[in-house]
Amino acid sequence: MRFTDKEAHPNELSPLNLAFIGDCIYEMLVRETLVLDANRPVNDLHKESVKFVSAKAQTLAYDKIKDVLTEQEIAVYKRGRNAKVGHNPKSASQGEYHIATGVEALFGYLYLTEQDDRIKELFGIITE
Repeated sequence: MRFTDKEAHPNELSPLNLAFIGDCIYEMLVRETLVLDANRPVNDLHKESVKFVSAKAQTLAYDKIKDVLTEQEIAVYKRGRNAKVGHNPKSASQGEYHIATGVEALFGYLYLTEQDDRIKELFGIITE
C-alpha cells in the first residue's frame, strides 16, 4: 500500500534513495510486529526493535532470504550494497553496513513497486 498518489520510478532512483525509504518500511514492519505481538511499555518496544533494525541484524536477515530472491531482487540488493555511503558505521563493520543498505534498498524497491505480498513473504522468512 502506497501512501501518496505520486508516480514512482524506482529504477530511476539512486540505491541510497531506495534504502532511505526501505529503512522506514523495514522498521515499520518490525514495529507493527512487536506492537501486535504484545502490549508492552514503549521503552521495551524500542529496545526490542533495535535488535531487528541494526546493521548486524539486517545482515542476518539477508542470510535468511538470499536463496529465495529473484534475479531482479538480487540486482536491487546489490545496487544498494555497493552504494557509496560516505561515512563509516559506528556499531557495525563496513561489510555489515553495506549488506544492511542492500536489504533496505530491496525493501524500498518492493514498496515503491507495490509488491506488498512479497514484502510480507520476505519479512516472514526473516522473522521465522
